[in-house]
Amino acid sequence: MSYPDEPRIPSPSGRGVVKELYLIRHGIAAEPEQYSHDRDRPLTDEGKRKTRKVAARLSELNLHFGLILTSPLLRARQTAEILIAAGLSSQLEESNDLAFDGDIQHWLTWFEEWQQKGSTRLALVGHEPNLGNWAEILTWGEIRGSLVVKKAGIVGLTLPETGSPVGRSQLFWLASPKLLFLA
Repeated sequence: MSYPDEPRIPSPSGRGVVKELYLIRHGIAAEPEQYSHDRDRPLTDEGKRKTRKVAARLSELNLHFGLILTSPLLRARQTAEILIAAGLSSQLEESNDLAFDGDIQHWLTWFEEWQQKGSTRLALVGHEPNLGNWAEILTWGEIRGSLVVKKAGIVGLTLPETGSPVGRSQLFWLASPKLLFLA
């Protein structure tokens, strides 16, 4: 099934198009001591089930991402594949920037290039504390250690029309899976 690119959201100023960034943490994963390499830890059955429920809820909310960019670690990749299977995007790419030692500055360079393609809605699937830290950097320009993204939880940010999003983005959504299931 193919989908058109996500709908364009006019900005309040009428000058451009609002960009939305969704930071999505991977679902519940197997315990670290069960695997010799952390990157090989898969989602548990419960993690898959809860992630499918979150994906279904996002689909009910008519969210569609121009691209889902995921960490290469297995649990994040599995989470992203569940989002794809729910019809939330037709595009999936891996990025080492979303792994534990990922670099937001490198990702920002990638993001500048991505913006030129005209898409307006992007999902990043990754890990804590990186996702919470990135949300803080994009919102406040610094890490404050205040935002925690629960497993299969979501942070939604509106990014500025032009220029760097660092310290200039607006937080519009912070939801745990439990909150999504109540809605």
